[in-house]
Amino acid sequence: MRLTSKGRYAVSAMVDLNKQQKGPVTLAAISERQFISLSYLEQLFRCLRENGLVRSVRGPGGGYLLAREARDISVAAIIRAVNEPVRTTMCENGVRGCHKGNRCDTHQLWESLGLHIYRFLDAVNLEQVCAKDAELDHIELGDIENYMPSNQLPEGTVNIEAVS
Repeated sequence: MRLTSKGRYAVSAMVDLNKQQKGPVTLAAISERQFISLSYLEQLFRCLRENGLVRSVRGPGGGYLLAREARDISVAAIIRAVNEPVRTTMCENGVRGCHKGNRCDTHQLWESLGLHIYRFLDAVNLEQVCAKDAELDHIELGDIENYMPSNQLPEGTVNIEAVS
């Protein structure tokens, strides 16, 4: 599975924001605590704000706040907000990483594993991560039927949107 720094940093920043929720939190403070570039955080928080996960407070004492309760924000929603695909195969456009344009014999295996990884990320919320209670045996996974069939996804990408 490949999740780039974009998704990991977004989740880390949201965990930091939740832990500091006594008032608005500046990106500079998150940057210092999490060792993430301020300009990179600005890009991530623009996406998080546009997707309704955080809200900004302007002026002196301003910064960011969660837009919803931590228990209502899944890790998958954070990853989705920053437009980060979760890749479990090496396939890109059916060529790169594949066997001369054909799917390899193990493609379905890795694609299915990716769906289960995403189900886990979708079932874990920010509150659980902050409480260090995101262990597999503590998480109730959503019904598999609530997720798009993998044959409707771009090659190598796991669906990160649950179907309502």
